[in-house]
Amino acid sequence: MIRGGRAALRLGACTLALTSCLAGYAAAQDKPQAQAKPQDNVLLQANEIIYNAGSGVVAAEGHVEIDYGGRILLADRVSYDQKKDTVTAEGNVSLMAPNGDVAFANHVSLSDNMRDGALEGFSALIGKNGRMVAASARRSEGRYTEAFRAAYTPCKICNEPGKRTPVWQVKSYRVVYDQVRHKISFRDATLELFGVPVFYTPYYSQPDPTVKHSSGLLSPVIGTSTTLGPFIKLPVYLSLSDSEDATLEPWFTTQNGQVMAGEYRKRFDDGGFWLQASVAHNPNGGPIGEVGQVYGHVFGSGRLQLNSIWRTGFDAQLTSNDTYLKRYDISYNDRLVNDLFIEGIRGRSRFLMTGYFFQGLRAADNSRTIPFVMPLVEYNYIPSHDILGGQFRFDFTTAVLSREDATAALGTNDQRATAEMRYRLPFITKSGQMISFEADVRGDLYHTDPANPLGLPGAPQGNRFITRGIPYVAVDWRWPFITSLGEDTSFVLEPIVQGIFQPYGGNPRGLPNEDSTAFEFSDGNLFDFDRMPGYDLVESGPRANVGVRAETYFPGGTMEALVGQVFRLKRTNVFSTSTGLDRTASDLVGRFTIKLPPYLDLTQRVDINESTGTMKRNEVYLTGTYGRSSLRVSYVKLPDDASLGLAAREEVNAQAIIGLFDNWAVLAAADRDLKTGQLLDTEFGAGYQDDCLSVSLAYRRRYTTDRDVPPSTSVILRFNLKTSGEIGTFDLFPEDVFAFNHP
Repeated sequence: MIRGGRAALRLGACTLALTSCLAGYAAAQDKPQAQAKPQDNVLLQANEIIYNAGSGVVAAEGHVEIDYGGRILLADRVSYDQKKDTVTAEGNVSLMAPNGDVAFANHVSLSDNMRDGALEGFSALIGKNGRMVAASARRSEGRYTEAFRAAYTPCKICNEPGKRTPVWQVKSYRVVYDQVRHKISFRDATLELFGVPVFYTPYYSQPDPTVKHSSGLLSPVIGTSTTLGPFIKLPVYLSLSDSEDATLEPWFTTQNGQVMAGEYRKRFDDGGFWLQASVAHNPNGGPIGEVGQVYGHVFGSGRLQLNSIWRTGFDAQLTSNDTYLKRYDISYNDRLVNDLFIEGIRGRSRFLMTGYFFQGLRAADNSRTIPFVMPLVEYNYIPSHDILGGQFRFDFTTAVLSREDATAALGTNDQRATAEMRYRLPFITKSGQMISFEADVRGDLYHTDPANPLGLPGAPQGNRFITRGIPYVAVDWRWPFITSLGEDTSFVLEPIVQGIFQPYGGNPRGLPNEDSTAFEFSDGNLFDFDRMPGYDLVESGPRANVGVRAETYFPGGTMEALVGQVFRLKRTNVFSTSTGLDRTASDLVGRFTIKLPPYLDLTQRVDINESTGTMKRNEVYLTGTYGRSSLRVSYVKLPDDASLGLAAREEVNAQAIIGLFDNWAVLAAADRDLKTGQLLDTEFGAGYQDDCLSVSLAYRRRYTTDRDVPPSTSVILRFNLKTSGEIGTFDLFPEDVFAFNHP
């Protein structure tokens, strides 16, 4: 018998198999090919090392610590029997893997060339919070680790009395960990919530903590609504590669048939794309619910960087039925936009060519009369350096619009080309005044092809070319005054005056108006030299924009107020009367904000008729946050707009989320039309969420009708089990359930 440290290296070689056994759970993040090799250096510490030449047993006793291949093994005694080829570790055995995972056992025994083994009193820490305990475990084929009468949970467990039961855990007669496939499988498993058994399954599996994505069945969504009836969604996640995945989501409803929805995502070095699609068969379609109908939709987006300058991409939004998206709660968009583009950016200059297709889903929309835009070309040249101390830019844009049915719309198929040059010269005086001069010249060429087969009076006749030239010069003057109101508090008062000198006219007869139809006068465009959106209509004539801005900075937040008005020499018919810009003195528009992050954010926008003093438009948006609770309230009052066919609106929307004790929260939301005194939507819900469980129950009532989609009430239950911060999956294809031969 030899005592001392002479056998340390031989024992280190034997330790490889012992560490591999415990690493089955504790070193899930180590790939087999990265495990320690026998020739790796070994650090062994023990009170005593014994080599018995007669029996061929090498043993380390007393506070044994072995650091081997990045793993640290602790035990009271470790021995290797050369004749039986067995390794045994006894007493408070633990192994810490390089990733921080820890496994524990009372007794470990390895055999069969140190590939198989048994563990008694096994437990392990997996990942950040995962815990596994078992009565016994064993290692086989250098790949599988089996634990018997085991329990697993990814949830944090408190040490306080009464809080030691995890939120959820899986108890199983047998757990098999496949280190090659990185999968943990449970046989005869029971799911417990807060210590109460709620679900049994003969087979359940999940990836180990090293796996970032794995195919499987995601948590189902269960609900009922008066439109769809009781329904269930069963999403299936498919992991195709590290940069590619898909989700299939069949729906089963009792009143509106079945839906097969899906999503595909792909990322690559220079871009990526995603596609979402669905197809539905509704046996109870049509206005009276007696016609079988098939619906479908496709949404998607993609981007591809061709080189350091050029990129291309697309956006897709298509549906086969105007109310399909709303009926199945897929989307509430009522105008769908499709585009295909190529873009080049070099320095501060940019070229863009885009084709657009629009689909209108409102009852009054006729997609055959909505124009295609193919193509829209935009070029912006902005030098990287100033010219004569000022900023120069050149813009060119051209658009080709065509309609599938221009006759029905009494509209036009038209083409436009626009070129514009602008020069801006800013400077600051010694007294702090900020003055900018700007000169702009723009030219447009239109070709229109009106459709007026009935010869209606006032409608344009025949093909024609229209030209237009629009110059202006402008000056922008601002003089901010800053004063201190105390320690860490300051006040800014800034008067603003802009003068625009431009000839009258600029909107010749017969000019098509395709992109300047929707306009709203607000604080956002108060100080624009040309407020009209798009290119078709322009604001003309000499005018002045006058306003004042005040802002206060103090510890914890800011307050800001802005008010202004537009003055012109004579009235204009470019703007409708509802905008408040058609008179010589416009409406007063303003904005008031209070920001107290992260607790309060209040914004109010107003439009006051200067001649009558009445408030035409009033918008208030309030967001309050305190801890896990939040409140959002919006109030909107808008005047009617005859040019767009929009009636006056007055609505209030409120949403409150109240965080309760122990991760519980309740939700209440409502949207009310104050003009008619009717509710539009209401929603109530309650939910629980922590690091390993998310469950919610929501009730929603929609009071509006849209053609064949009546008012509806829905109740939806969502339930997610999380593992290491991710949602757990069920293995749909457990091919080794019956093929696995180990008892």
